[in-house]
Amino acid sequence: MEQRELKRDLSNRHVQLIAIGGTIGTGLFLGSGKAIQLAGPSIIFAYLIVGVALFFVMRALGELLLSKAGYQSLTNVAEEYLGARASFVTGWTYWFCWIMTAMADVIAVGVYVNYWFQIPQWVPALICVIILLGFNLLTVKLFGELEFWFALIKVMTILALIGVGVVLLVMGFKTDAGTVTVQNLWDHGGFFPNGISGFLLSFQMVIFAYVGVELVAVSAAETSDPKKNIPSAINKIPLRILFFYVGALIVLLCINPWTGLNASESPFVKTFGLIGVPLAAGIINFVVLTSAASACNSGMFSTSRILYNLSKNNQGPSRFAKLNRNFVPSNGLFMSTLVISVGALLSKLIPEQAFGIVTTISAICFIWVWGVILICHLKYKKTRRDLHLKSTFKAPFTPFVNYVVLTMFAVILVIMLVSDATRPALLLTPLWFIALFMIYGMGMTKDKQHTFTHQS
Repeated sequence: MEQRELKRDLSNRHVQLIAIGGTIGTGLFLGSGKAIQLAGPSIIFAYLIVGVALFFVMRALGELLLSKAGYQSLTNVAEEYLGARASFVTGWTYWFCWIMTAMADVIAVGVYVNYWFQIPQWVPALICVIILLGFNLLTVKLFGELEFWFALIKVMTILALIGVGVVLLVMGFKTDAGTVTVQNLWDHGGFFPNGISGFLLSFQMVIFAYVGVELVAVSAAETSDPKKNIPSAINKIPLRILFFYVGALIVLLCINPWTGLNASESPFVKTFGLIGVPLAAGIINFVVLTSAASACNSGMFSTSRILYNLSKNNQGPSRFAKLNRNFVPSNGLFMSTLVISVGALLSKLIPEQAFGIVTTISAICFIWVWGVILICHLKYKKTRRDLHLKSTFKAPFTPFVNYVVLTMFAVILVIMLVSDATRPALLLTPLWFIALFMIYGMGMTKDKQHTFTHQS
């Protein structure tokens, strides 16, 4: 059993749709409501700025992953360029990132189900976790198929929104919120109705909307042709950003003035409800429900693979490196699912605050991971000039763009510290990193793996 390896059963079709599924989820369908309330129409610029920055992060990651055939995860890259300690902290933080993200998705499932049934949020959240666990225990190919269809539903929804929006704009259609017009973008207080401060405060939720953009890297170990599939998925990111984020938000805000949107509900559901098509809002609520389930599915997949790779690299308990007969890291999957289930508990204990807390923690931890990618790329370019010169997928505008994006991440963290809404989570998150450094110092390293395995 221990000799089994992850199967490369994901085709290019799966990888492309996993990449889309990883970048379109709860952060856009639900979180954008809160972001719009903070920034107004200027939220479009926030999504564009963060999207462009993350494209450069992904180009750096793509070059790193393809520079050496042995790389299967971000931890392999971090260990080579930043050392074992950084690899350990980054690997476990990446696992924690996806745990927090999956928790947010589980909480969102409860919110969406409440659209139809007034039942406690934690009940549908827990049911969702159990169903997805069953699917993930089967084969990686089934995961790919699930994500393919989940992502297809998301794509069709946004296509429908944009298509319908364009038709309504041409018609000058009137809804309960007023006439559908591009003037809605500036007629209600301008592009920056809450000033620069509101614009800056929206960046936390915008960052969360993009979490998972690097999931293509986690799935790299299970692709049939990484040298072809990874560059193809990464190079399509700018188009996805322009279309699925910027395009969708422009249309949404033309149909529905930002002042008519509520931070606690999906602006997509609200907007389709205004169009007047029977059952439209209910159908879109089902779509965003499947979107949350899709993102949680991605979270389960990625966290189990992260634990598998950590254990294979002697940075975690050896039992997580075992695969079941379907070549799935089932022990890691059970462990991750158990922790993700805490999201259902938070839905029961603090239903109003749960989503905001976990999305903030997730955004902070992803900033760490993305920052590590950029720093690794800087060191790679400086110390492995030979590999960089041979690279067929060179990251553009480096090293200048690396420093620009790292500075942007630092500014966003300062903004989170200033904001009352995000400060508590920001101040709590360092406890995670302190704990990891302490655990590493206590002996969870390669040279003490025997002791660690015995204790675990």
